[in-house]
Amino acid sequence: MGEEWAVLQAALRQAGAAVRRVMVSGLETRYKTGDDPLTQADLAANQALQATLLGTFPEDGWLSEETQDRPDRLSRRRVWVVDPIDGTRELVAGIPEYALSVALVVDGQPQMGGVYNPATDELFLGMVGEGVYLNGQPVRAEHCLGVRPVVLASRSEVQRGAWQQFAGRAEIRVVGSIAYKLALVAAGRADATFSLGPKHEWDVAGGVALVTAAGGVVTTAAGEPLQFNQMPPWLPSIVATTQAAAAMIHRLIKGD
Repeated sequence: MGEEWAVLQAALRQAGAAVRRVMVSGLETRYKTGDDPLTQADLAANQALQATLLGTFPEDGWLSEETQDRPDRLSRRRVWVVDPIDGTRELVAGIPEYALSVALVVDGQPQMGGVYNPATDELFLGMVGEGVYLNGQPVRAEHCLGVRPVVLASRSEVQRGAWQQFAGRAEIRVVGSIAYKLALVAAGRADATFSLGPKHEWDVAGGVALVTAAGGVVTTAAGEPLQFNQMPPWLPSIVATTQAAAAMIHRLIKGD
């Protein structure tokens, strides 16, 4: 997948540049439903990613948060699963913890992933069987496991008290985008991240590819494998850990 790797890298860089241009010109925000924000940066990133990825691989399927879903993707072996900006709330608030997330899903499993944080210029690229690179340097999902695991938690979940049950049993660090959190686990910056509620496939596909390619473990909270390119495109939960932390994190979730 040498061509796919090069095209994905270029697409993420181009989309990130489009996001930065929007930020310079001024960000306008509207809301899709409730407090779910949408900005012209989301749309610009989606347009750039779709033009490059499908322009190069027109026979592949497409699933994106900012594109109307089409059921014909279900018949495709290869599907690009895209979140143009994961962590739009952080983007709007000026917190540099958002990311563009892309995965190439083959036969229901993420095989290649890219997560790019344009605010910090961190580009994570990985392929299952080939490893993960952060700005061209190899990284691994390896973190020194202590008595209390370092777990990256959702800012909104922490604010509403969902992580209180884990206080004292884990070192909880708040980070915005789940795609970015998954990339950080893949790069060995923490032992784990998890979300016990349902997630859209596009939220996590790119990060799942990275954690898997970096030697980590990704399952549902029940320990079951994840399956992508489904209808509807939902996952019941997600737990991503290093190999060393997997058993401890699942005990933590179960309350053991």
